Amino acid sequence: MPNIVLFSGSSHHDLSQRVADRLGLELGKVVTKKFSNQETSVEIGESVRGEDVYIIQSGCGEINDNLMELLIMINACKIASSSRVTAVIPCFPYARQDKKDKVGKSRAPISAKLVANMLSVAGADHIITMDLHASQIQGFFDIPVDNLYAEPAVLQWIKENIAEWRTCIIVSPDAGGAKRVTSIADRLNVEFALIHKERKKANEVDRMVLVGDVKDRVAILVDDMADTCGTICHAADKLVSAGATKVYAILTHGIFSGPAISRINNAAFEAVVVTNTIPQEEKMKHCPKIQFIDISMILAEAIRRTHNGESVSYLFSHVPL
Repeated sequence: MPNIVLFSGSSHHDLSQRVADRLGLELGKVVTKKFSNQETSVEIGESVRGEDVYIIQSGCGEINDNLMELLIMINACKIASSSRVTAVIPCFPYARQDKKDKVGKSRAPISAKLVANMLSVAGADHIITMDLHASQIQGFFDIPVDNLYAEPAVLQWIKENIAEWRTCIIVSPDAGGAKRVTSIADRLNVEFALIHKERKKANEVDRMVLVGDVKDRVAILVDDMADTCGTICHAADKLVSAGATKVYAILTHGIFSGPAISRINNAAFEAVVVTNTIPQEEKMKHCPKIQFIDISMILAEAIRRTHNGESVSYLFSHVPL
């Protein structure tokens, strides 16, 4: 593809390489390093004058360092006269800090909006991301945002890997994910259930109530992200005690921090399926239940369509061949 340059940040090189291979491109030359005082240094190693630049950097690992690196890379390309800079951010950082909560949090920051402002000020012209925690985050930007969905790839995985998918039940581990779950249940033409949880503190779940009948069914928990995995592991126990025969979890962003891995190992899951918006190789070594769905072809196709000025909405309901 003429006039397109693809750069990879240091957060997820494997995904960037898969996207580049899919597009038949070489990754652009860029050196990212740290000075001895821990400041981030970025050197773009080739001309980007007049080019359509795509920078792939996920919000994972050392989140703040990776975000800063992305901002510096965007700015470096912008002031080197690139015609357009698109930030491809498979997992958007700070997406959970998207509102002021009701109780006693009137001084809480809305950090997702701050990140949006920083990306715009750095010089990004367009954002491509996946399964935003709240789709309203698109409205925090004054530049175009393409929020892609892992749903088509998830549906494909369910049909290929769960023999009893026609009689399964799709379960949301909280009320917030009900929309996502009903969409998948409709596409599979199966029933759905949801678990209502009452939270006392962040990352700690209190009481859970299951709404729906999972007895003698395969239950598939679906959520956009799992961090410490307290919610989904509690939910799995709840589903087993309510009579589910097997429990799967399918998540777009597997953050898996803190006690997550040991919780999954001890929980009643057949498998915990995540996409590779975040690198999972290390986690998979310590947890045989984790499997991954490759979504690089969705990102690659979105980049190709954006570059050629084609519509991206086909990807909302189809996995590119």
